[in-house]
Amino acid sequence: MNITFIGLGIMGQAMASNLLKNKTPLIVYNRSLEKTEPLKALGAKVATNIAEAVSDADLVISMLADPNAVRELFFASDGVLSHMKAEATWIDCSTVDPNFSREAAVMAQEQNILFIDAPVAGSKPQAEAAVLSFFVGASHQTIAPFENILLQMGQKIIPFEKVGQGSAFKMVVNMLLGQAMVVFSEAIQLGLKLGIDPDFLLNTLPKLPVTAPFTAFKTDNIRSNEYPAEFPLELMLKDLRLATASYTNAGKRLPMAEAAKAQFEAADQAGLGRADFSAVHQYLAALSTK
Repeated sequence: MNITFIGLGIMGQAMASNLLKNKTPLIVYNRSLEKTEPLKALGAKVATNIAEAVSDADLVISMLADPNAVRELFFASDGVLSHMKAEATWIDCSTVDPNFSREAAVMAQEQNILFIDAPVAGSKPQAEAAVLSFFVGASHQTIAPFENILLQMGQKIIPFEKVGQGSAFKMVVNMLLGQAMVVFSEAIQLGLKLGIDPDFLLNTLPKLPVTAPFTAFKTDNIRSNEYPAEFPLELMLKDLRLATASYTNAGKRLPMAEAAKAQFEAADQAGLGRADFSAVHQYLAALSTK
C-alpha cells in the first residue's frame, strides 16, 4: 500500500513519525517544507508538490487545521482530489464539522475515491505515544483494510457506521474539553479569592470525582504560567465555533458552549491563540485581578 501523509503540524508530525518508526513506507507533504525534515531523517520520502505526493497513493491521510485548510488543499481545481487515482482512499483526521465531512465524501466519490472521516481524541503527548483514539465515520468492514495503519498511530478505533459521524462525535468531545477547562480555571479563581492555598487547589481539585481527569495534566502549565502548545487555543476556539454554529444552524442554542467560546475568543484576542488551550486560565487569572 502506497501511503501519503498530508499536514505536519503538532499532531500530524507525531502521527507520521509513528508510521515511520513502524517501518511503514511513507510519502509526506506539507506546504511549509521545513516541517518535513524530521520525517525525512526517519526515512520518509518528501514530496514537493501535490501531484508528486498523491498520484500513486493508495491511501492519503490528512491532518489539517480546519475545514478551510482541507477545502483549499483538496477541493481546488489543481488540488489533491484532482491528482488522486481512482479507487484510492482518503482518510481525513482533521477536526471538522460533520456537514463538511459529508461534503468531502461527495467530492471524493465524484473522483471514484473512498472518503473516511477519522478525527482523533488526544493531543501532542497521546499522538507521540501512539495512544490516540480514532472516531471513524465508517463501518468496521470499511475501515478494516486500514486498521493496522491507524493502530500504528493510536490504540483504539471507534466506528460510527455513517460518514460524518466520526466528526460529529469529535465535536461533542471537544465541546466538553473546552468547557471543562474554563470551569476548572474559574473554580481555581474562586478558591484563590476565598483564600485557599493555590498548591492545595492544584493538587486536590483534579483528583475529585466532579473534575474532568485531563485537568491533572494542565496543572504544571498553571503553576509555571507557561503554556507550551499541545493543543493550541486557537484550534479549541475553532472547534467551539464549529459546534455552536452546527447547533445554531438547527435553530437551537448551546448556551454553555457559547459562554466558553466567548472566553476562548477573548483569550485569543489577548494574544494567546498559539499557546496551549489551557492558557485560557492565564486570561481568566488576569481578568480576575482587574
